[in-house]
Amino acid sequence: MADVALGREKCGEQRLVSLPLSRIRVIMKSSPEVSSINQEALVLTAKATELFVQYLASHSYRHGSGKEKKALTYSDLANTAEESETFQFLADILPKKILASKYLKMLKEKQEEEEENEDDESGSEEAES
Repeated sequence: MADVALGREKCGEQRLVSLPLSRIRVIMKSSPEVSSINQEALVLTAKATELFVQYLASHSYRHGSGKEKKALTYSDLANTAEESETFQFLADILPKKILASKYLKMLKEKQEEEEENEDDESGSEEAES
């Protein structure tokens, strides 16, 4: 039973976790605060990650457009991250996709706006002198 809890397959029994523990260990060790990782902590982190991903996917599927297509899309995940308070912290990781032309247009408008603000500030400084 202990082998199953550690994520190993023995005698055809099902694994408790399906994410690769070695990869999770590498990710955890990449943090400077972590010096050693207990095996139980590693398995619990893997299981918690799996449950989180499963919850994110099912929530996105239920509230997204994928239900009609019977598919989960990136747009569904991005909308969930943006609209759900629970997943708001993922908004930077799962941004909505936009066309490059639309992005360039937004960037140009922002630069023009900044130039106008600089012109206004320099004009007000000259008037004060």
